[in-house]
Amino acid sequence: MSSSVEGVRGDVAEGFGAVHDAFRDALAGDAGSGAALSIRRDGELVVDLAGGVAQPRTGAPWTLDTPSVIFSCTKGLMSVLVARLVEEGRLGYATPVAELWPEFAAAGKEGATVRDAVSHRAGLPAPRTDWTPADILDWDRATALLAAETPLFAPGSAWSYHAITHGWLTGELVRRVTGETPGAYFARTVTGPLGADAWIGLPAAEQDRVAHLQVGGTLAALVAEQRAAYEAGASVWPYRAMTLGGALPPELVGEDAGFNRADVRAAQIPGAGGVSTAHALATIWSAVVAETGGVRLLGDEILTRATEVQSEGAPYFPVPWPWPRWGMGFQLDSEARRYLGSSSLGHDGAGGQVAFADRDAKVGFAFLTNRMEAVDDRATRIVDALRAVL
Repeated sequence: MSSSVEGVRGDVAEGFGAVHDAFRDALAGDAGSGAALSIRRDGELVVDLAGGVAQPRTGAPWTLDTPSVIFSCTKGLMSVLVARLVEEGRLGYATPVAELWPEFAAAGKEGATVRDAVSHRAGLPAPRTDWTPADILDWDRATALLAAETPLFAPGSAWSYHAITHGWLTGELVRRVTGETPGAYFARTVTGPLGADAWIGLPAAEQDRVAHLQVGGTLAALVAEQRAAYEAGASVWPYRAMTLGGALPPELVGEDAGFNRADVRAAQIPGAGGVSTAHALATIWSAVVAETGGVRLLGDEILTRATEVQSEGAPYFPVPWPWPRWGMGFQLDSEARRYLGSSSLGHDGAGGQVAFADRDAKVGFAFLTNRMEAVDDRATRIVDALRAVL
């Protein structure tokens, strides 16, 4: 049935009214931003909603076809690509990265494995020297800098969230194995077969469709607090993991900065730069666990392997609890990010983006918003409503 709530566009299947209401509530109280929610169950679309404003400058509404930057949800997509290559026998989680990427052996990283690279154990969460905006736009430059980098801790000995660098680690592995850029391989093997509007490296023809991102109050306050803490002597590395020392603003966006820039969205930055509609993202995650549009992206055996816990507990560089849990790049259910339960896998993203699949419920889920907050339970309340419905 179609939504009858003013400002909410789209459809919801019978029995999912509580999920619709949770989405409506997520939009309430902020007339200047928007969001979208899409959910599939057993491959079939059960929720497809959008509301609010995609372009605050023009007042253009957020529609079901509006794409937005998905930030670290991109890491989940890259983890799907890596898992496909492992499933096909073209890559192994235990393989040393340097066997595929010889330059990576520099500075004591010769023993780092694919497992280390995907599960935030490579020792490269942030660079020791400052990167520039030009560095992140150039694939060869970014991967060469990362390959030459001295790790901040011995690879495999601990974990620390590789907020941006994760994408070049996984992306260069994809490139070395397939001969294709991650964006091209993603298009050929995932979005093409599914007919999904999602990209790693946004084409010029799609740029005008993308939602404009805004920094919410809680995110602005968190960045100010972090900056003050680091200036007072706290560890700078988690902060540098987001900025790379100057390549990106700590909020990841500005009015005309970071991922609001067309050239940044066009570049392949697979740690944070994917662009997708919620509809497409839910379709992809659905196809991870259930046949969707005739496509199944991963089999049950590789899913079992890829969701074994690799990293959990306190990270190498202290950050406040709660801490997430990771499989082979997949973010698992934890107190830091509640999904449906122990059979869920996915990845959230900066500012409130959430995308995941659930193996038991055969669900693919995506919530996207252009009002970026740090203290944010919008998606959590929607997931809670979905869990109750199921």
